[in-house]
Amino acid sequence: MTVAVAGLVLAAAACAEPGDLAVTQRTLVIGVDLPFQGAAGDTSESVYKAVELYLEQTPPGPYPVAIKRYDDSTAAKGSWDDATCVRNAQDHVANVDEVAVLGTANSGCSKLEAPILNQDPRGPMLMVSHSNTNPGLTKPWEQGEPGKYFPTGLRSYARVITTDDYQGAAAAQFAARDLKVRRCAVLNDNQTYGQGVARAFADEAARQGIAVVTNQAWDARATNYVALFQAVRAADADCVYAGGIYDNNGGQLVKDKVEVLGANTGPVPLIVPDGFFGFRDFQLLPAAEGAYLTFGGQGLDQLKAAGGVATRLLADYKSRYGAEPASAYALYGVQALQVILAAVARSDGTRRGVRDQVFSGTGVTVPAAEAVLGKDVHIDPATGDVNVRDLSVLRMTDGTERFVKAWPLP
Repeated sequence: MTVAVAGLVLAAAACAEPGDLAVTQRTLVIGVDLPFQGAAGDTSESVYKAVELYLEQTPPGPYPVAIKRYDDSTAAKGSWDDATCVRNAQDHVANVDEVAVLGTANSGCSKLEAPILNQDPRGPMLMVSHSNTNPGLTKPWEQGEPGKYFPTGLRSYARVITTDDYQGAAAAQFAARDLKVRRCAVLNDNQTYGQGVARAFADEAARQGIAVVTNQAWDARATNYVALFQAVRAADADCVYAGGIYDNNGGQLVKDKVEVLGANTGPVPLIVPDGFFGFRDFQLLPAAEGAYLTFGGQGLDQLKAAGGVATRLLADYKSRYGAEPASAYALYGVQALQVILAAVARSDGTRRGVRDQVFSGTGVTVPAAEAVLGKDVHIDPATGDVNVRDLSVLRMTDGTERFVKAWPLP
């Protein structure tokens, strides 16, 4: 479904791109690239609905703007898919009216799409993610990062969420200082995001005096993880950190953790990152009760309590759809949209022009009075990272992700 917002059009022939209609006759398109199938489907639908609703309510800018839905998941896989992400990136480039991409949800998918969008002959094409947390997309992390995502030498990827080098480290600090654990098993789902956040946790755990008694991947295709947790028990771990996404058989992993090591309210707590955040299946899973989560932002309750744009948008969302969004990612999706719209409004209506507004000069700022996060939101033109760094600790309580505390970040 595509939703257009009427607006005044700048009558400037210079805004036309070779091979395109003049901007005066075009509606500029923002692709919304998310996994709409599998366990992440509810969260992705709520992001799309919130973006759609916000766009309907936004006063007209200099160009008419529409959104277009792209699914980067497959029913067979039940999550984002490598080949689908590549095909989506090619489709973004092929759509001559498209000027930016909102997404993707998963860091691994963005790492496949970003270089293709960066080499767009009419671009580079701007990409702004609401939920990618792997550091390597914007800063040195693994070999060749982040340069390999920008073959043209010009950056074109940005995000509005806190990265895993902060999130993983904060989880380890919370484990040491608040939970008083001393021996932790660190697991990852063997994907880009999970490996990155688990690495950050393990590195900080060592600095906090926590012994990492095992550090290994779980096989998302396994039928159970009983043997894995029996080994964790034999290592005398007093905490489990599972870095990854719930889509990768996270439900079975959590159930087997509780079966072997006991409830999360017991002597061996489970800590998970935001790859488990906002999944209804996880919220409803009895074995998830008592698990701690970290989220590289503010939760719905925090954003709503702050008043302003978020409060109004959440009220309108509930009025239209009968319930609040599945997670705070819906509002972070709107924040990513606000960054894109600010760039579009200041641009000449071309892909290159939209990208340049974010990555040249002083970059783009959405003022606190307008920003859904309730703070001045600025994208650093040198990196693509956002100035706002929030980290929330939550706990699964009676099927709900309850806010525990905000964790201070440097």
